[in-house]
This record gives sequence, structure tokens and C-alpha cells, in this order.
Amino acid sequence: MLRKTFISTLILLLSFFTFFMPTTFAQSLTLYTPYSGLSVTPGENITYDVDIINDHSSVEHVTFALEKLPKEWEYSIRAGGYSIDQLSILPNSEETIKVEVTVPLEVKKGAYSFSLVATNERGEKGTLPILVNVSEEGTFQTEFVIEQPNMQGHADSTLTYSAELKNQTADEQHYSLAGQFPEGWEGIFKVDGNSVTSVTIEPNESKNITIEMTPAENVKADLYTIPIVASTGSTSAEIEVEADIIGKYDVELTTTDGKMSSDLTAGRKKTIKLLVKNTGSVVLTDIKLDAQTPPDWDVEFDKQTINSLEAGEEFVVEAKVEAPKDTIAGDYVVNFSAKTSEASSEATFRMSVKTSTLWGFISVGIIVLVIAGIYFVFKKYGRR
Repeated sequence: MLRKTFISTLILLLSFFTFFMPTTFAQSLTLYTPYSGLSVTPGENITYDVDIINDHSSVEHVTFALEKLPKEWEYSIRAGGYSIDQLSILPNSEETIKVEVTVPLEVKKGAYSFSLVATNERGEKGTLPILVNVSEEGTFQTEFVIEQPNMQGHADSTLTYSAELKNQTADEQHYSLAGQFPEGWEGIFKVDGNSVTSVTIEPNESKNITIEMTPAENVKADLYTIPIVASTGSTSAEIEVEADIIGKYDVELTTTDGKMSSDLTAGRKKTIKLLVKNTGSVVLTDIKLDAQTPPDWDVEFDKQTINSLEAGEEFVVEAKVEAPKDTIAGDYVVNFSAKTSEASSEATFRMSVKTSTLWGFISVGIIVLVIAGIYFVFKKYGRR
């Protein structure tokens, strides 16, 4: 009974030391790396620096291989900058090799175990267990992502989006870039500040894509969803961006006949028909009419405030302009304006002032009276 207990204990101790001590073979070589368990993402390359220590009194010639490496995973073994098939190590010395492992893009999330196997000339083998934890599910496709897909702006503004295009395939891809922009809209793509229609991306690499959109001139206020596609002959990806157009505020002030000048008789009123037009894409409210005139002139509007004007609508306002009776004949300027809290417009109107006909008759009458008076004086007192 005691013998069985002793044997069991001895087996447990040997198992313990075998698990926790560095892997050795022939009690002459030791394989060691401090980072034998790493967490990586799909498509990542892992490099292990492995020390090979020869405790033997003679030169050891060692070959290497990776066993139980998952399918589609790739590896290489290098030393001194070269890919090697065999390594020679001096007695009581050590050499370092680099083991490079490539995790494929199409891989499941989880833990993967394999071993670095070293074999000497005598056929004796030793292993170094390696653990790789793939932290996320891998794919073999194109990834197109955007952090802020919704942008808001006026109809006359340029909306800018930033996206990332990642090639998660094993080959270089030449992507064509296209967007289903609404009619009249302008859309351009930029990479590294340059306008492009396509972009080339190496395997497991990515590019930042800038998308700039300018709405159509007559665009209506609304929320627009626009698909953006990056595609090749073998793979493609799509994102959607949203353009929240809050409309364009604009007003135009002119006259009904398009003429911006007129004649005016001093002391009399002249009616000018002004045309107020909503040239924006949203409704305008509380449009106020005003005028800047020469001193002592007067302007009366039949409607000085327009409560509401829909996009594209027009409204006619009559402005009666009056110059004082003693205004000197000549050209004068009246500046009309239409203003809201969001937009405004001005119209410069030239007024050519003429003096009143009545004043002309009065002036002629005065001249006649003066001449008659002079004639009477000369006639009566001229002979004395």
C-alpha cells in the first residue's frame, strides 16, 4: 500500500515539474520565450523571440517546426535576418530565433494552442507550447464604417463626412467609390486631401475616406439618406449617410417691371410697385419693408410687413414716394429693403426729380410782372 502511494506521489511531482518548468530535451537544450500567450485580432502578425540555450558540451544542430498550427495560419522562422531550416549552437551558448505567425482574416473568436518543436541530430524532440487568443470574430471581406453618419446644414452649405475603408481580404483591392446622390447634388471623395474616384488598399490595411456633398440649389428642407458604395470585382461594402437639410433662407427685392428708375415731380407722389420674392427653400416670416431717402422725403407702403411668404412665392407691395415741393431738379437715390431675421435684400432706385409745372407758371408770371414794372417805370419817368 505504501509503495503504491509513493509511486502515485512521484508521478504527480513529475507531472508538476513537467508542466511548470521550461521545456527541455536531452537535458541539453532549453526553449524559452517570455510571451508565450498573446491576445490578437484577425489578420494580425505575431512575432516571438525564442531563445535556444545549449547546455551540452558539444555543438547542437537543431531544426524547427510548428505543430498543431490551425489551418490557414502561416508561419516563418528566421535568424540573423534569414529564413532558416537549421540552427547550429555552440556548447554552453545560446541563439535567438524569430518565429512569425500570421493569423488569417477569416477566423473564429477563441483560444488556439500549438507548439514550437525543435529536433536535434539524434532525433530527440522538445516543444514550447504557445497560446494565441483571438479577441474578435474575423471576416474575409471589406469593412466600410463611419462614426458620424448624420450631418445637418443649410441648403447652400457643404456637408463633410469621414469614413474608414478597410481591406480585410488577403489580396490588394482597387475600390471604386460611388454615391447615389439626389438629382442636382454634387458629391466628391477625397483621400489624403486629393479628390478621387477610386482607391487602392493593401491586405489588412485601411484608408480614411472624406465624403463632401453639396445639395442642389433648389433643395427642399428634408432628411435625405444617401448610400455610399466601395466595390471591386470580388468584394464590396456600403454605408449610408444622412443629410438633414434645414433649408435655405433667401429673399429678393426688385420691381414688377424690372426697372430701377423713374421720374418724380417735386411735391407730388410717385407709386412704385415693388416685388418681394422668396428665393429660398423654406418659408419666410415677418418680412419688413423699409426705405432710405434723401432728407425730408416721404415713403408710404401699402403693406409694410409681409407676415408669411412660402418658398418660390412673390408678393407685390406699393410704395408711394414724395419729394418736397422745394426739391431742386436732379437725380436722387432711394434705397428700398426687405428684411427678415434670416435674410435680407436691397434695391437701389434712382429718382429723377422735376419741378412742378405750377411753379413754372408762377415763375413765368413773376418774370412777366417784373418786365411790365420796368416798362412802366421807364415809360413814366424816362423823359424826365
